Amino acid sequence: MALQQKKALSKTSKVRPSTGNSASTPQSQCLPSEIEVKYKMAECYTMLKQDKDAIAILDGIPSRQRTPKINMMLANLYKKAGQERPSVTSYKEVLRQCPLALDAILGLLSLSVKGAEVASMTMNVIQTVPNLDWLSVWIKAYAFVHTGDNSRAINTICSLEKKSLLRDNVDLLGSLADLYFRAGDNKNSVLKFEQAQMLDPYLIKGMDVYGYLLAREGRLEDVENLGCRLFNISDQHAEPWVVSGCHSFYSKRYSRALYLGAKAIQLNSNSVQALLLKGAALRNMGRVQEAIIHFREAIRLAPCRLDCYEGLIECYLASNSIREAMVMANNVYKTLGANAQTLTLLATVCLEDPVTQEKAKTLLDKALTQRPDYIKAVVKKAELLSREQKYEDGIALLRNALANQSDCVLHRILGDFLVAVNEYQEAMDQYSIALSGGLPRSHLWNRSCLERPGISSFSVTGWSFHCRAREMTLQPARNKAEIQASPLFCCPLVWTPMTRSL
Repeated sequence: MALQQKKALSKTSKVRPSTGNSASTPQSQCLPSEIEVKYKMAECYTMLKQDKDAIAILDGIPSRQRTPKINMMLANLYKKAGQERPSVTSYKEVLRQCPLALDAILGLLSLSVKGAEVASMTMNVIQTVPNLDWLSVWIKAYAFVHTGDNSRAINTICSLEKKSLLRDNVDLLGSLADLYFRAGDNKNSVLKFEQAQMLDPYLIKGMDVYGYLLAREGRLEDVENLGCRLFNISDQHAEPWVVSGCHSFYSKRYSRALYLGAKAIQLNSNSVQALLLKGAALRNMGRVQEAIIHFREAIRLAPCRLDCYEGLIECYLASNSIREAMVMANNVYKTLGANAQTLTLLATVCLEDPVTQEKAKTLLDKALTQRPDYIKAVVKKAELLSREQKYEDGIALLRNALANQSDCVLHRILGDFLVAVNEYQEAMDQYSIALSGGLPRSHLWNRSCLERPGISSFSVTGWSFHCRAREMTLQPARNKAEIQASPLFCCPLVWTPMTRSL
């Protein structure tokens, strides 16, 4: 309608003769150009999720008349539709007109254009404009990001962050937090997200990953507060819905997590974290085949993110498709390289088959040689040692892992190993640390413990454990005297979480 009205008014202005300084001049000046009207129409189509119509109307604009914002919108739409060649062409046209368009640079890098080629397109402006020496390093850093070289990307961005011009830059901190997350360094990831959030209280980008990490740590109250804060900023982004979904998932309300994940995908179909949330909820509800579809879509959107592959492999294992899981784990190992994370993922699948137990042990040893502090590898190695009843070796492994870090899951597993060698007092100390570290109490004890006659309760730093006929309950101790008076009791327990992790 707007375009038709524009054409009608243009024809009318041509038919009417002008008299002196005609009154039609102000009217014609108020009319937007045809190109601008088409751009506005394309914006409306994208808001209505009608991307094909948006592409069609922008394609109708002659290439010489396309402004940078039109080329940018076209590039993003082509990329979303999976049309890589025209997307690359449009991004390059944006850079030709605006060499400092950082979003266009990121778009090209995400489409596997080499960093050196992208840098060459900005070389002239870097040499002529002062204080732009950081840009070539910035391009190099994000080239590493999009090729999956997390360690080199982290080192490069850290060097950028030290420069005065980019110190406390929120975008860099968010990227660094995401890289730490991809590298499996969750603690540093949380720290960087918190730092970015303090600098920009209205930050939304990346908060879905931050909420997920908080939920995994058992900090559900913090997750709930984060979700409320994000909804107050905007409910038209996927991130608030994903954060609330993580809260529901780790509260074991899977149907609600499924709804919230679907709502996030409706707002942003390219939200990887929303796809992972919905896939995990479907998996835990027993709808494994539907979950597989979502994890595959997440892999298509983020082929360098290991957690997407982990979710898919968890689905294969849940449906006893060990062969498919092994094929996928081997492909990840070859594609992403032999690092601690891929070695541990492959070992996890090998542990499911009695024939490949020795291979799993070798893989875990390699992973721990590369990263002795990698928690997932430590947990899997401890699981293997527990099967072999090598409790002393397990205790040594866990003590070594806890020497330079504190993790509630590792403290809980160490407690289990200490129980197995009758070190009850120290085991209680480890369980106490696990509780204070935020480990959900349902993960601390297997409720079907072995019954032992004579002793019915014991306590750990303010919590009393009462055992009755193969059942254990947990309640706060009433006073210090009760803690000191409670007889000691422990039984060998194997930690069996109710659900697989998100």
